[in-house]
Amino acid sequence: HGGRVTDRAAKSLTGRVRSGAHELVVAKPQTWMNLSGQAAKALRTKYDVPLERVLVVHDELDLPFGRLRIRTGGSSAGNHGLDSVITSFGTKTFPRIRVGVGRPVGDAVDYVLSPFTNDERARLPELVGRVADAVEYTVEHGLERAMTEFNRG
Repeated sequence: HGGRVTDRAAKSLTGRVRSGAHELVVAKPQTWMNLSGQAAKALRTKYDVPLERVLVVHDELDLPFGRLRIRTGGSSAGNHGLDSVITSFGTKTFPRIRVGVGRPVGDAVDYVLSPFTNDERARLPELVGRVADAVEYTVEHGLERAMTEFNRG
């Protein structure tokens, strides 16, 4: 998939990658997770990107580890980082890829801040590759086809 996310811009680490005929800006917010909407808004402003061309990738407790779901909108489901993005964008309607991390038995905050298990760590390279595939497929074929392709199973 290529690309490095090493430049600093708009409260984020950023990098440019090619996907077919498209050049993408990949960004990793450098704010606290609960303030990631500040970075998302700053990125949209800096790169003058319309909301329908933004693709937010986030962790999702309500999906088993490794499961992907592509959506056009919806609630934050208690994800405070996503709450921040929704507030900054002023809408719940924007493309997103939900990446399952599973629901813990105990406290969700402790769970999402804890290290991956050995099994999860072993599965991460394949999961990151699938997320990159989902991003590229969405860019190349559109959101509706990507939802059909990746939301199965």
